[in-house]
Amino acid sequence: MYKLLIVDDEKIERNGIKYLLEEEKQELEIYEAVNGRDALELLEKNHIDILLTDVKMPFIDGIELIRLAAPLYPDMKIIIFSGYSEFEYAKFAMKMGVEDYVLKPVDPEEFASTISKVIGELDEISVKLEQEQESQEYLGKHFLYQMVYGNLSEGEIKISQDLLDEDILDFHRMMLLETDKEFFGRIGTSIEDEIKLSVAEKVRYLNLNSQQCVLFLEDNRDSDIERWAVLRRIADSLLHMLKTEYGETAYVAISDSFEPNADTVAEHFKTLESLIQEKFYTTGRYIYEEIDENDKRTTQDIENDTLMKQMKQDIKMKDIMNLRKHFDEMSEKYIGKNPYSQVYVKFIFSNLLKEFYDNMPGADELQQSREIEKIYLSNTFDDIKGIMLTNIEKLEQVFGKNPQMIHREIEDIKQYIYDNYNKDLSVNELAEKVYMAPSYLSYIFKQETGQNLSKFIKAYRMERAKDMLENTHKKVVSISNEVGYENVSYFCQSFREYFGVSPQKFRDQG
Repeated sequence: MYKLLIVDDEKIERNGIKYLLEEEKQELEIYEAVNGRDALELLEKNHIDILLTDVKMPFIDGIELIRLAAPLYPDMKIIIFSGYSEFEYAKFAMKMGVEDYVLKPVDPEEFASTISKVIGELDEISVKLEQEQESQEYLGKHFLYQMVYGNLSEGEIKISQDLLDEDILDFHRMMLLETDKEFFGRIGTSIEDEIKLSVAEKVRYLNLNSQQCVLFLEDNRDSDIERWAVLRRIADSLLHMLKTEYGETAYVAISDSFEPNADTVAEHFKTLESLIQEKFYTTGRYIYEEIDENDKRTTQDIENDTLMKQMKQDIKMKDIMNLRKHFDEMSEKYIGKNPYSQVYVKFIFSNLLKEFYDNMPGADELQQSREIEKIYLSNTFDDIKGIMLTNIEKLEQVFGKNPQMIHREIEDIKQYIYDNYNKDLSVNELAEKVYMAPSYLSYIFKQETGQNLSKFIKAYRMERAKDMLENTHKKVVSISNEVGYENVSYFCQSFREYFGVSPQKFRDQG
């Protein structure tokens, strides 16, 4: 709705103009002023789109008002309505950028034509500005997308930064937000506003794929402890919003502070990807931090904890060779060198043994209890080590899978994607095809192909869409559906982020 100001010292004239405006059925917010001085006070408090002013008025006349008001709002449309005796004033005002003049007494048809023309020009300016902002926003997201994946050199960043808004790199933290299931494609772009509202501070949002988005945040130079506390509150707020509003379980990885450039952004993003994969090995944890300033454990405790995590990872990955290696390193720490009690050591290794049995298909709980009891009845550490090695051999028999089988399973997954890229492809569904845990499939898929599963699916869909745009006359909305995107807006956004241009512009450019 545009704001219009009528300035005239005659109330009857103002009422006449308001009546004519009401007849036009235009949606306008109308203000009034009785002279130029009052009009200036009102202009300083309100952004006026259209100024209708008489010429001869007390205190400040119309010509002086135009001279003083025009610099306040360069895009404001100015119309003079005057009597014949002030025609020379009107001609002078036209040189000052006045849009048009209407002679008194006002002719309704002439007035209607003038108002329609002015509003049409304002509409054109509004549409053009909206298109420019939209284009700038998409270019900014494409720039950040390429930067996150390390596809830009420092020189390219400098050139792009000059073309985009000045604060495109005004961030020093990243948050990686990941959902359990495909979410962002299903919801579309509307979630961006809700995420920004939950963050409650300046943030840039970038959707990566159907399960991941990245948030770029400023660093407000609080102390590290204060800033980490704020970041955790933001993460909690995001997780709460997704759970309560959409029933989605999500995870957040928070980066340490950094200076954004061609290397650091991609490096920190890789770290966040690795951090968030820890959800595969932990239960009940949803926030992961690149650096935990509050971790007060000793170096020895951290080393032990790290080895335990590595062994749990080895078990999940069915990597017996590394499991033996890490187990030997762990065992070395408890052979007459450490001040830990027998109960503590037995507790540590019985928990590891439980991890073994949790990952054995069809494991016997009674047998597990007996093995744990053996550990607690052991008289020496060598006895405990022997029990553990025996059970590692059991794991090896269960996990004795041919590496070629893994390769074949990944090829099966790739072929299934090629054949069903137009369907809803969740990691859970794909994992079921090869009888794997979803996180394990994601891990070995990246190990085999060097690419994230979700990124592989997106890349193939984008290439198929590109092929259709080049070689068919199908509508963009049809292509969107055929490559698995029910939400055409989300498809256009993903295509623009991937190729740098919209689908229609890609087709128009040949």
